[in-house]
Amino acid sequence: MSRISVRGFAVASATAVTTVGAVVGVASGNAQPSGDNLEATAADATLLADIPVGQQAQIQVSSLTQQAEAQAAAADAAAKKSAEEAARIQAAKTAKAKKEAAEEQAEREAEEQAARASRDSVRDASSFSAKSSYSVSEVQAIARQMVPGDQFQCFSNIVDHESSWNYQAQNASSGAYGLVQALPGSKMSSVGADWQTNPATQIKWGLNYMNDRYGSPCGAWSFWQANNWY
Repeated sequence: MSRISVRGFAVASATAVTTVGAVVGVASGNAQPSGDNLEATAADATLLADIPVGQQAQIQVSSLTQQAEAQAAAADAAAKKSAEEAARIQAAKTAKAKKEAAEEQAEREAEEQAARASRDSVRDASSFSAKSSYSVSEVQAIARQMVPGDQFQCFSNIVDHESSWNYQAQNASSGAYGLVQALPGSKMSSVGADWQTNPATQIKWGLNYMNDRYGSPCGAWSFWQANNWY
């Protein structure tokens, strides 16, 4: 509502109250305000009814427009704040994901480096002196020096089940032979003619077989567990 209309309502209300007071005063025997004061107050009042109808509508529309603009501004501010909060949350999530990815990458690289170091430190079968016989502990010691450290336990698990670390073990029915029970045993001649008597030759062949067919001794062990053969 415009200043004119508010003032008009206020003055009109004051005039009405004054008029009612005057009537009440007369009825109660009190002196009433002078006619001059009443006429002055009435003359000074500007009632809403005195404003042309078209101008009244314009004032009301203007007021509604201001209210709508204020509400729109408030909505824009709320939307902006919400968007900023969503962006902050997303930025935090992105930073966390990047950090986790970097940590995982660093962990993988460390594992790969350790695996390479382990592979680089292994010995070849030809570096062991041949003996006429070997105990289980001696065969295991050779295997520890030939098989990468992170793969040894898997390799050992397979050998435990296949031959119990007996490098001369032979399957009477199938003809499988040696630590890793190559079938036929003569396959191991591809890495050494002494495949029947040298556990290092058998270990080298078995390690190559597991790497070529299953990717690693641990890959071979996983397959063995599911199928009881490899």
